[in-house]
Amino acid sequence: MKAASKFLNAASAAALSAALVVPGAFAVQFVATSAAEAAVVSRVEVSGNQRVDADTIRNYITIKPGKAFSSSDVDSAVKALFGTGLFSDVQINQVGSTLVVKVSEYKVVNQVLFQGNKKLKDNALQAAVQLKPRGTFSQATLDSDVEAVKAAYRRIGRDDAGVTAQIMELGDNRVNVVFHITEGDRTQIAAINFVGNSAYSSRRLSDVINTKRSSWVSFILRDDVYDEDKLRADQELLRRFYFNHGYADFQVVSAVGELDNATNKYTVTITVQEGERYNFGDISVESTIPEVDSKSLESVVETRKGDVYNAKNVEDSIIALTEKVAGSGYAFAQVTPRGDRNFENHTISVVYTVDQGTKAYVERIEIRGNDRTRDYVIRREFDVSEGDAFNQVLIQRAKKRLENLNYFDKVDISTVPGSAPDQVVLVVDVVEKSTGEFSVGAGYSTGGDTAGPSVEGSITERNFLGRGQFIKVSAGGGKNSRDYSLSFTEPYFLGRRIAAGFDIYKSTRQYNNNYDSDTTGATIRFGLPITNSITTQLAYNISQEKYKVDDSCGPTTIGNPDGTCTISPAILDGIAQSPWIKSSISLGLVYNTIDDMKNPHEGIYANTTVEVAGLGGDAKFVKLTGRGSIYQTLSEQLDLVGLISGGAGHVESYGNNGTLRIFDQFQSTDRMIRGFAYNGIGPVDPNTGDHLGGVTYFNASAEAQFPLPVIPESFGLRGAVFADAATLYGSKISTTVDQASLDMKLRASVGVGLMWASPFGPIRIDYAIPVKKEAKDDVQEFNFGISTRF
Repeated sequence: MKAASKFLNAASAAALSAALVVPGAFAVQFVATSAAEAAVVSRVEVSGNQRVDADTIRNYITIKPGKAFSSSDVDSAVKALFGTGLFSDVQINQVGSTLVVKVSEYKVVNQVLFQGNKKLKDNALQAAVQLKPRGTFSQATLDSDVEAVKAAYRRIGRDDAGVTAQIMELGDNRVNVVFHITEGDRTQIAAINFVGNSAYSSRRLSDVINTKRSSWVSFILRDDVYDEDKLRADQELLRRFYFNHGYADFQVVSAVGELDNATNKYTVTITVQEGERYNFGDISVESTIPEVDSKSLESVVETRKGDVYNAKNVEDSIIALTEKVAGSGYAFAQVTPRGDRNFENHTISVVYTVDQGTKAYVERIEIRGNDRTRDYVIRREFDVSEGDAFNQVLIQRAKKRLENLNYFDKVDISTVPGSAPDQVVLVVDVVEKSTGEFSVGAGYSTGGDTAGPSVEGSITERNFLGRGQFIKVSAGGGKNSRDYSLSFTEPYFLGRRIAAGFDIYKSTRQYNNNYDSDTTGATIRFGLPITNSITTQLAYNISQEKYKVDDSCGPTTIGNPDGTCTISPAILDGIAQSPWIKSSISLGLVYNTIDDMKNPHEGIYANTTVEVAGLGGDAKFVKLTGRGSIYQTLSEQLDLVGLISGGAGHVESYGNNGTLRIFDQFQSTDRMIRGFAYNGIGPVDPNTGDHLGGVTYFNASAEAQFPLPVIPESFGLRGAVFADAATLYGSKISTTVDQASLDMKLRASVGVGLMWASPFGPIRIDYAIPVKKEAKDDVQEFNFGISTRF
């Protein structure tokens, strides 16, 4: 009796342990009829199973007929059966020489249905819930799924969405799960308030964060969704912004969103503590590695004494020093910056210390969450592979690269210990986002060779087939134009960080109802990053141009003095050479340090291109162009931004005749000078008054950009005042040109502009008045179009 009692006590303890470990267990019983230390049964009987085969259940337990077993074996058997996730209850009883295993199976989900959902499609909701067809059903999972559906609606700005679940019994232990959804209205953001800021206006800080106040364009942009994760990311954006502008003591005190249930609107309040603004003090490099000369490393440091403190420059210096030392054979070297604040003169001296570092190797890179994106697309963004030295700087660089791909909503990289003390496993967790776009848009432009209304439709995929490739097909046109194009880019050509791609296009134009053009062409291009700021591009271009005089237009010529329209002989000469084949190679260089390409405040954007035509075909010329823009914040508090830009170009023919077509010369545009019509300045035909373009141009512009008072910053409207100057001169065409118009003569204009960061792209309206012009120039004071000023 004592032995039986002891066995019962042990079995009861094991049952209690299993019930605590495995949720949903209703009862576990052990009845022993033999000694506590060991027992033997002649057979194992299974009952209660409907779908799971009895032999399958027997295989999950280690107790076998004819072999002795103990209470711990019974405990292990219970845990093993619960661990399958197939059973809601398990009871094991020993009856004489028979071990009876009685199970209650979880119900099987036949279908998961959603009713009442319109804003979120079924496939999006199915991805959010854990219950799946042919999977097991549990009440705990159902409760969790209800909250998951609510969370999915919160992420699209519908916090008051209601979700209830219904279980429909189908018999044979099968059920349908139905989620009844009341989507409710969109939850908006009534206001975003900043507290504690004095160096920067609330309007400027609103530009920094991604959460935006609700406005009339929010239904398109969807940027007014309150999300706690998004708000946490906004805090990091604010920290980086302040740290990069000298405020090393900045901190976000709090960031909260309060929902007014009556209006279904949030009020977001972000409290900050800016601190003092610092400049860099003394900058030095120290090395604890005897073979590494610290003086030789100072040249790669990007922080300078006297400059405004900038955390990004410190990060870039760490990367540059790490790469420099690693290139000298010290793969495990670690660079640590040490800052010394001087609170009296508000400076921070920085000492970069180079240490040998702990030897650790990357054992494995484990990638999770990429259901669509191929593993190699993620792996290639790392400068380290399995077996390489572990380097935290390179890991952080890879994280930034992955985020910049715009394939993922979230990228996290963590480390876990490997199989040995010097081994590290990198775990990359990603959350994928939609990378395909279908767009249909309309616009209007007052300049260029496609002036007037236009429409365009395009299909774009940034991550084609999960391979990281870019493809775009577009078609559009206006009253006098048609455009079709296909573009493809492979960002890692031959496994190297070389972007290779091609463009195929066809365009037609009708000019003043006088003549038409039809151009078909293709470009093969290769892009190579030289540094983080400098990229180069090599391209081969080929095109065929066909021109013809419009049927309704009889040009006035010597043989046709009664023509119905007048066309310059220079244009007729170009038309007479149709079809014209241009085969060229071009080399471009881009330097870009702009802080925000959508809303620039600081940085330089410069590009230069040289094109050589004559690799076969009819055209023979060398064309050189360049343009640069410098942005600088003039007033932090007023959010006043200054812009100075300039450009130049020259084209020179070569070969037997040394002439150019009118279509190969430069023509003025609003990017060259505003206040004048497209192709409205430069050399002129003395008989027809047509501008013929020129072989050389120079242009410069000064501009101040500012937010519009009263207008909420969420509208994305900014104003500008500007002054432009330009000249276009010289000619290499073979027909008559007004000699006076060939000279280098300056034009100038002043004006005001309105910029809108619209959902359809950057829209700009300019009104410019020429203050210096020539008699035969064509003036156009008003200009409207979709463009940027880079």
